[in-house]
Amino acid sequence: MENEFFEQRTDLSKLGTAVEQIKATLAKIIVGQQESIDLLIAGILADGHILIEGVPGVAKTLTAKLISKAIDARYSRIQFTPDLMPSDILGTSVFNPKSTEFEFKRGPIFGNIILIDEINRAPAKTQSALFEAMEEKQVTVDGHTYKMEEPFTVLATQNPVEQEGTYRLPEAQLDRFLFKIEIKYPSLADEIAIITQQHQQKTTDQLNHIEPVLSAAEIIALRQQVKALHVEHKLLEFTAKIVFESRNHKALYLGGSPRASLAIINGAKALAAIRGRDFVTPEDIIYVAAPVLRHRIMLTPDKEMEGVTPDEVIAQIIQKIEIPR
Repeated sequence: MENEFFEQRTDLSKLGTAVEQIKATLAKIIVGQQESIDLLIAGILADGHILIEGVPGVAKTLTAKLISKAIDARYSRIQFTPDLMPSDILGTSVFNPKSTEFEFKRGPIFGNIILIDEINRAPAKTQSALFEAMEEKQVTVDGHTYKMEEPFTVLATQNPVEQEGTYRLPEAQLDRFLFKIEIKYPSLADEIAIITQQHQQKTTDQLNHIEPVLSAAEIIALRQQVKALHVEHKLLEFTAKIVFESRNHKALYLGGSPRASLAIINGAKALAAIRGRDFVTPEDIIYVAAPVLRHRIMLTPDKEMEGVTPDEVIAQIIQKIEIPR
C-alpha cells in the first residue's frame, strides 16, 4: 500500500513540475493574475472548456495565447464577428476536379487548443455550430462525422461591458464551459509592475521566445492522472448539497444542473493535483464552486436590479452548508 502511495506521489511531482514551468513561462510576460492562471491550468487538466471574461486591456487574449504557447499542440485562433458563418468555423465540402468528388476541408475548430476571441459577437446559428464540438468532441457536416483530435480545449473570451453588436450566449452553451474566469483590473502595485516591465522590454516579440513545456500526449496522460484522484464520499455529498441548494435559493431563477456538480468535482481534482495533493479537500471544492456556478445560475430580476452578484449568492449558499471535516 505504501509503495502505491509513493508511486502516485512521484507521478504528481511530475505534474507539479510541469505546472511550475508553465507558471514561470507566463510570469515572464503576465504580472499577477495568479488565481486566473491556476484556474486556466486546472481547467485544461480537468479536460474542460473555459470562458474568460474581462474588460478590454486586462490581457485576456494574451493569457490564453501564452497558455497555448506553453503546450506543444495545434493552436487555432478564431475571431468571432456578427457575419461569421458556421462553415467558417467547422469547415466546408470543396469539389476536387481531379477526383470528381467533394472533399471536406477542415475549419479552424480542428485543433487542440482553440482560442475564440469575443465569443458573444457571433449570432445564434454560429454559436450552435460549437455545441456538438464542445460537448461530444466531434463535428457533423453533410451527414459525415469528424472526430476532434485529443486534447481538445476551447478558451473563449468575452467583454462584459460593451454590449453593442453582441449576442447573449444561450444557457445550454454556457453550461458547456467548465469554468467562467473573471479577470479584474490589476492592483496599483501590479499595474506599476506591468508598466515597468513593458518599458524595460527590449523586444516586441516576447511570444516567439516562449518554449513549450508540455506535449499533447503529456496533457492526455496528466488528465488521466487527475481523473484518478481520490474524493471522499462526504465531499461528493457536500458538492451535491451546494448545487441542490442553488436550485432552491430565493435569489435564483435558475440553479445548477448535475453537470455543475460533476464540473465542481473535476475542477477540484485538478486544483488538488496542482497543489501537490492526491486527494481533494473541502477547500478545493469551495475554491472552484464560484468559477463553476457563476455562469450556470440566473439571478431573479429583482436581485439583479439590487446589484447582487452570482458570486455573493454562491458564498451565501456555501455558508449555510456544514463543511465536512
